[in-house]
Amino acid sequence: MCQDESVVRELAVGRRIGLYKVRGEIGCGNFSQVKLGIHALTRDKVAIKILDKTKLDQKTQKLLSREISSMEKLHHPNIIRLYEVVETLTRLHLVMEYASGGELYTKITTEGKLSDIDSKIVFSQVLSHDNQVIHRDLKAENVFYSCSTCVKVGDFGFSTHSPREQTLSTFCGSPPYAAPELFRDQHYVGVYVDVWALGVLLFFMVTGTMPFRADTVAKLKRCILEGTYTVPAWPAERCGLEEVMRCDWLLSVDFPHATEPFRLDPLHLAEVAPSELEEEEGEVKDALENMSTGCQTSSILITLLASYVYVQETSHTTYNQ
Repeated sequence: MCQDESVVRELAVGRRIGLYKVRGEIGCGNFSQVKLGIHALTRDKVAIKILDKTKLDQKTQKLLSREISSMEKLHHPNIIRLYEVVETLTRLHLVMEYASGGELYTKITTEGKLSDIDSKIVFSQVLSHDNQVIHRDLKAENVFYSCSTCVKVGDFGFSTHSPREQTLSTFCGSPPYAAPELFRDQHYVGVYVDVWALGVLLFFMVTGTMPFRADTVAKLKRCILEGTYTVPAWPAERCGLEEVMRCDWLLSVDFPHATEPFRLDPLHLAEVAPSELEEEEGEVKDALENMSTGCQTSSILITLLASYVYVQETSHTTYNQ
């Protein structure tokens, strides 16, 4: 293949890397650009991250080394795969899996918030990776659609391998997704920082807005440290009481049932047959009958009591008016 003049020419001008033909730009980062690659034999599409070695300082080289190491460790259907690394005199090429559906961020900002079922599907796929590889830059811009029902996490440029008990100190990632401990200039546990970013990501998916918003990083920092966030107002989409009572959190709870209202008017004791009275009401009626000495009938006494209650209620209402 190297004897083919067109191949030699493409290699010379950077239009071919190994077996991959390099086409247009599909993304860019702080230290790199990402171009579409097409395998010369299989015609499979890949994403090729290209870095200029002459512009990589020691810190960036360390981050790049961690990125390659993390991606080599991860083999998961919802994580962008690293196929190979191709090095030339002046450039480094990371040949990676290509997710053709674009960013989750772009989908939400152009089409609006995701439905509940789509949010569950996307969120469950983003959650599913080795938690000893800390991403440290989880955000909607780094979640890519490979098809309408499958997403893949990419851009492990700030990632590192960190056991759960180990603490880290380097501030990484995007400020709107940063956990409070990152702003306190203290050591942090990597997995908890990723969990916070996942919470922000879920909020963005189900609402279409970011929870913490501000004009400056200083104001954003204050919002995050104080827990000041904004919930969009969608009254029509709030759960009804029945739905709240059926939620998983309350499944094990026995809710008290409403009882019949207490009747202050004793007139019904005279009008209702004894068999239809509650036990307590029967006891009250018996007590009234025993007190009816000197009255013609117990019904007269009950009627008088009812009239007295009515007069008292009427006078009280008039006085208040």
